[in-house]
Amino acid sequence: MTTPKTLSKTLHSPVLLPSPSLDQIAKLITTHPSSLPLRPLLHSLLPPSLLSTSPSFLPSLLSRLSLSHSPSFHSLHLFLYSLITLPSLPLPDLSLSLCLTLHSLSRSHHLPSSLHLLSFLSLSRPSLLSPRVLSLLLSSPKLNFPSTLDLFARAEKIWARAGIPFGPEEFASLLRTFCVRGRVVEAHAAYKRLYSKFPFSQRLINTLLLGFKQSGDVDALDTFYHGLVVRGFEPDSVTYCIRIDAYCKNGRFEDALKLFEEMDNRENCEITIKTVTTLIHGAGIVKNPRAARKLFDDMGERGLSPDRGAYNALMGAYVKSRDMKSAMEVMAEMEMNEVGVDDVSYNMLFCGLNRTNDLEGIWNLYQKMVQTNFIPRTRTIMLLMKTFCKNGQPDLGLEVWDYLVGKGCCPHVHALDWLVTALCCRGAVQEAYRCFKDVTERGQVPSQRAFRVLESSLAKEKEMEKFNEISCIMEDLRASRCVPS
Repeated sequence: MTTPKTLSKTLHSPVLLPSPSLDQIAKLITTHPSSLPLRPLLHSLLPPSLLSTSPSFLPSLLSRLSLSHSPSFHSLHLFLYSLITLPSLPLPDLSLSLCLTLHSLSRSHHLPSSLHLLSFLSLSRPSLLSPRVLSLLLSSPKLNFPSTLDLFARAEKIWARAGIPFGPEEFASLLRTFCVRGRVVEAHAAYKRLYSKFPFSQRLINTLLLGFKQSGDVDALDTFYHGLVVRGFEPDSVTYCIRIDAYCKNGRFEDALKLFEEMDNRENCEITIKTVTTLIHGAGIVKNPRAARKLFDDMGERGLSPDRGAYNALMGAYVKSRDMKSAMEVMAEMEMNEVGVDDVSYNMLFCGLNRTNDLEGIWNLYQKMVQTNFIPRTRTIMLLMKTFCKNGQPDLGLEVWDYLVGKGCCPHVHALDWLVTALCCRGAVQEAYRCFKDVTERGQVPSQRAFRVLESSLAKEKEMEKFNEISCIMEDLRASRCVPS
């Protein structure tokens, strides 16, 4: 029997509402109006108790915002809010969160914001500054040679203010930045200009070799390498891996195997999982799945346990040979051994099934992916959307769209192009309008193609109210695109 005392206690007890999930929080942030400040929303969604009990929650949420192509200031505000609200977050999670934030800022070409953030961290959390962070700062493809060197010098001052050494590792990050862009000549020029400031290291030479490899010029790589050997350079495991990878990517698998044997006979060079995985990739390029399988099976004799990368390389070898049955068996083997599949695994299988026109196989694999709550990356989303829409099944594309939006991840605007066009061609104009609104509500600007197709379809349907609405939305988005609140 309920007494007045117990009733009063019940009425005055706090009601414990369930905490929102990662999907719900991501969706609320991405749909938050850009005209309103974000901090009050973050304060209500992310209490310190949630961040402290789930340390990996912050990088997971930032990763989800990146997948949603959310405006970069969302990531910046979220990172700063978490840093100030709960400064005791573990360093690894904060480092990963900083990298995700810088990646978002770099993708949006917000260089001043990146510099201000690093300047703030140099005084408040200097331990977060690292060569990886420097690489992300320098990664904007719009930077020319003088601008990159100037930014490198500004970063050196930030590191000095934090009391952190700025040495060979940071110099290697600069060289790697040029190499990743395929600008090997500029990397070599930067090396000649600045090498006297930094002590020699094996990593610097390997970074330059990596640049020659990424340029695809194996002859230039060999010339540079043999010139170094004449001057007394001793190759290490990384050096051999770079040269083996260069041969593999140029279809010279037999030459790569000879290098592998030479490496195996040297005392100072350890065979690693990465070395064997590179060769498995090479076997796939020349469509030799038998050699790939042998290399994979021989890893156990060397005391190596295959990781996800090795499994993916083996799967890729079967996919390139159009042996989809064996490729699917590799995925089953990964699951049985609890290795875990990633977007690379799914993307390779989807590509292989697409080449063999196996639409049913693609749908079955997609259903399997959904059952595990896996969120694919942009390239896999685009592949699925393009495949379903080109094959006259936009209803399947719409299901993919709804699954992703329900997870708080809004697909790229190019996926919207395919879906809106296919839906409107099938007369599903209301569904196309809904998807269009999903994008605009998250602050993204749809392409002119999607806008014109939907505008024309709404006019034919005499939906003038929605016709005028999307016209006003597009004008507002174009006007405020580069002006974050």
